[in-house]
Amino acid sequence: MAELKTQATKASVSKFLNAVEDEGRRKDCKAVAAMMTKVTKAKAVMWGPAIVGFGDHSYTGSTGKSVDWFVIGFSPRKAAVTLYLMGGYDKALLAKLGAHKKGGSCLYIKSLDDVSTPTLEKLIALSVKNIKKKKGQ
Repeated sequence: MAELKTQATKASVSKFLNAVEDEGRRKDCKAVAAMMTKVTKAKAVMWGPAIVGFGDHSYTGSTGKSVDWFVIGFSPRKAAVTLYLMGGYDKALLAKLGAHKKGGSCLYIKSLDDVSTPTLEKLIALSVKNIKKKKGQ
């Protein structure tokens, strides 16, 4: 397997989330972590210094090599909370989500107050389901 720079670590997820400076962003990240835990039934794990990932799977990267990664994750970036939906999106759900941006497998949300959280949870669940389907689970 190819080695990625970003690897799972033993760092504390709760310590990381509690250190998010902006109170609103910290609250949003804790809510996203709870959603992802509920959907994946997996323990949150730090990936590198700033990504919280749930579950694990291997996929073939652009180089053609298999790499280890998380099923779903997020990061509290300065401009927005970045959600890594490795299983893709559903356009109909995105239309109902509210204010967001997307790029590749990333979904950017400035605040959970700007989106429908039930719709966000459905997007997360669908992404996880798509990954499991690809893995034959």
